[in-house]
Amino acid sequence: MSEHWIADRMRHIDASGIRKVFDLAARMHDPINLSIGQPHFDTPEPVKQALYRAVAEGKNAYCQTQGIPPLLETIQSTVDAEYGHADRKVFITSGTSGGLMLALSVLVNPGDEVIVCDPWFVMYKHLTTLTGGRVVEIDTYPDFRIDLDKIRDAITPRTRAILVNSPANPTGAVASAAEMEGLARIAAERDIPLISDEIYKAFCYDRPFVSPAKWNDQTIVIDGFSKSHSMTGWRLGWAHGPQHVIGQMLKLQQFTFVCAPHPVQYAGLAAWGYDISDRVADYKRKRDFVKSQLGDLFEIQGASGAFYLFLEAPWGSASEFVAEAIRNNLLIIPGNVFSPRDTHFRLSYAAEDRTLERGCEVLRRLAKKGR
Repeated sequence: MSEHWIADRMRHIDASGIRKVFDLAARMHDPINLSIGQPHFDTPEPVKQALYRAVAEGKNAYCQTQGIPPLLETIQSTVDAEYGHADRKVFITSGTSGGLMLALSVLVNPGDEVIVCDPWFVMYKHLTTLTGGRVVEIDTYPDFRIDLDKIRDAITPRTRAILVNSPANPTGAVASAAEMEGLARIAAERDIPLISDEIYKAFCYDRPFVSPAKWNDQTIVIDGFSKSHSMTGWRLGWAHGPQHVIGQMLKLQQFTFVCAPHPVQYAGLAAWGYDISDRVADYKRKRDFVKSQLGDLFEIQGASGAFYLFLEAPWGSASEFVAEAIRNNLLIIPGNVFSPRDTHFRLSYAAEDRTLERGCEVLRRLAKKGR
């Protein structure tokens, strides 16, 4: 036996509960799949064509670690116009996951703490573990709003970063301008890096998106094309922040990802100017439909952005409720994947209308069954 080969850190990282559900879906016949964390639209045709052209033109070798100049310059000029920070630099990452891994790796030492809002995106905890740090969870139940006093109280001498996600996965909550400003000012006053994961910023339905970088010029922003342009498998993102952090992230990218996929970056250039407002409007319509179907049986909080609802199980634990849903051919994600609590489940409305109708029928029936 070779169990001793495996590094100790891996014993603190569980296999993804979401991936387990994906694997289960592959074995089911015609499942009602509301578990998926990606858009159900296909990649826009002009973006595909840009990729085809780049491959055909031989843009298939390594490129500069920081990204191809046309895409880099396009994003940098947009960021400069929005924030006007003299020291804010952009580089192209291998998806937002790659950007997050680089940011945490260059900021967190073993034993350090990273403040996250509970519930959190699954990757935050495990990437922090990979650095030797640990997450400090700030409870946001039941309304998923950010309590600034709780953030202040959680800061210790070991706090190395605050990580915020708005619009949020799994709750769909969109932080208010007051919450973001407060968070930005706390981080600045305490000289703590603030990381803003903005991958869902295109999908805001009830209030505008606001980045904490508006109030804190040291904020590290992670973003990408995956959700907005249905490019999850293309692994293309970007990061921007103060030069002294971005330089270290770039140095590490040289020895890990090397560069974001070269031909895909030309597709990103096409995606940058592509209008997705019709997709955003359609997801708002789907959100409104699901709320109208479930609002009388489930209390709905958050749900102002992204394409998720995070609902409290109407009976039993969330794991028990999800197990019963799966027995009824409905795939949803138990909340203990995103939180120490086992009280809620995540539903994605990034699905065809008929799938949403069938899913809501099952959820209504199960909710009434427990009454």
